[in-house]
Amino acid sequence: MTNEGQLPSDLFMDLDRSGPMPLYFQVASRIEEAIRSGAMPPGARLENEIALGERLGLSRPTIRRAIQDLVDKGLLVRRRGIGTQVVHGPVTRKVELTSLYDDLAQGAQAPATTLLQRDDVPATDAVAEALGLAPGTTVAHIRRVRFAEDVPMAILENFLPPEFADITDADLQAHGLYQLLRGRGVTMRVAKQRIGARAVTDDEASLLEIEDGDPVLTMSRTAYDASGRAVEYGVHCYRPDRYSFEVTLVDK
Repeated sequence: MTNEGQLPSDLFMDLDRSGPMPLYFQVASRIEEAIRSGAMPPGARLENEIALGERLGLSRPTIRRAIQDLVDKGLLVRRRGIGTQVVHGPVTRKVELTSLYDDLAQGAQAPATTLLQRDDVPATDAVAEALGLAPGTTVAHIRRVRFAEDVPMAILENFLPPEFADITDADLQAHGLYQLLRGRGVTMRVAKQRIGARAVTDDEASLLEIEDGDPVLTMSRTAYDASGRAVEYGVHCYRPDRYSFEVTLVDK
């Protein structure tokens, strides 16, 4: 199957249209089988709901429900302006002191970056407090979209102390931020992190290729080096259909 091919019609030849099993469930099961068998490889794009419904003689709500079930399972992803595709595998990130770039690279997920903004700005009260600086201190401000296998995963906004103001656009396009900091001799030892969720903004929805009003996961983090100095403050949001956090709990 090509990236823009149709689902083979014989995949649905044995649909039971009068039995007790809901049609949407039967359709979803057959598409899932095609995905797991490799007949629909990662990146393969489904025809739209209307076309698929007409071809199978099924209503659009039935097809929509089947596709949504597979989106909820993490097997399909909807991309605004592109359509519905088979995913390359969701990213499950352990809550550790690593960067998204490192996690994607280790998982062979082909990380890539689009740099949206790189400038020097006066630190707001919140940024100054996080970095241990006086309000108004000039800090490096970076905003990027991180991709995995050409699918947008996250919008990353970071603030760095003034000594890192010489990090270039080219550096940020080619490397993860923590890679760059490690290359400058920074050893990160601990971080304060908060995870949450909220509705996506219009700008974020466009960048992440999701629908207006969809939820996003959020994370704010302040990372500290071995001396206890704050070296990075980040405010990030992630697509929940392609990304999750994993925490190990130990009973004391």
